Formats: sequence, C-alpha cells, structure tokens
Amino acid sequence: MAVSSRIEQGEIAQGEVPMSVIGKLIDRMLSGPDRREVIAQRLYAALATQSRRPEFYLSCGVPDSVDGRFEMVALHAFLLFRRLKGQGEKAGAVAQSVYDVMFGDFDASVRELGAQDLGVGRRIKFMTEAMTGRFAAYDAGLAGGPNELELALKRNLYGTTEPHDDMLKRMAEYVRAAAAALSGQPVDQLMRGLLHFPTLDPERLDY
Repeated sequence: MAVSSRIEQGEIAQGEVPMSVIGKLIDRMLSGPDRREVIAQRLYAALATQSRRPEFYLSCGVPDSVDGRFEMVALHAFLLFRRLKGQGEKAGAVAQSVYDVMFGDFDASVRELGAQDLGVGRRIKFMTEAMTGRFAAYDAGLAGGPNELELALKRNLYGTTEPHDDMLKRMAEYVRAAAAALSGQPVDQLMRGLLHFPTLDPERLDY
C-alpha cells in the first residue's frame, strides 16, 4: 500500500516518516541486550556519582565509610527503581540491568577489600538482603505519615551513627524532593540513560 494511502487511512500520522525495513532492524538492535547494558551503565554511573556528593557526608551527617557509601547507593537506586516500576517491560528490563551492574560493582569492590571467593558470596548475599529491606522501608516511608521517612532513614541510612535532628530532616526532605523530581522526569529520558537528581542545598531544611 502506498504511503499516501496509509496516511489517509490513519496508519501513519501526518508528518511521520515511515520506518524502512533496515530502520526497523537498526531500532531492534539498539533495543537489545547490548543497548540495554549501555543504558544501565549510564544510569548506574549517574546514581553512583550523586551518591558520592560530599554534601551528604558533610551537611547531612551520613557516615563517610564503606557502610555509609553503600547506604547512599542503595537510597539512590531505590529512587530510580521506584520511578521505573510499572512503566512497562522495557523499563523493567533496564531496571534489572541496572541492578546487575550495581551488584557487579559491589562484587568488584568487595574483592578490592581483600575478600576471598567464599567471603565475597556471603557479603553479596548480605547486601542483596539489605538492599531489599531498604527498598521496602523507604517505599513505606514515602507513602506513610509524618516522620515515617525520617524513621526509615534513621534505621537504615544512619544505622551506624546517631544523626542530629536537623541533618535527618534535611536528608528526608532531599529524598522527598528527589522522588518528586524523578516522578516528573519522562521515562523515555531514563530509557536513554539520562538521569537527573536535585541538588542538595546544605542550608535548606525544606524543598
């Protein structure tokens, strides 16, 4: 059928360029596992970079330790996965790829710390269980009433220390702001590996 007839019958929107067979093949290739791995690497790099921002450790009192850095990655991973949840099969596949990339990084980090093969397996299992618990706690915290998120952060993010009230409040407000910002970020941007978190202002207690 001619393109003009297909436009008239509504199969192609006015102004839309029909995709050739080669174009469809290229699009399929870019949507495959290799492309998904590239997207996952970009998303993980973005959340890991945000997790290492010094203001979280200097202004919010997050412990600058192996545990503290793990907790910050877990928190930002939660925010990304929360945004991708329920957004379709491709988004779910990308989320799984990010998860795999993240734990590949954890595995390499544990090995760098000198753990042997059996020790690595035990630590990764512990991290997996800890991550699942954090995700559930933060999800409930965002959905719950006043101070629920603060309590979840105090038990998990600050599990090895006792944060000052103003630091805990600042961190909780950042998490709420980040969740809102990601909710407004189009999924198609995330599916291209573009992930943006809000900037934490050390002087603000509200967002």
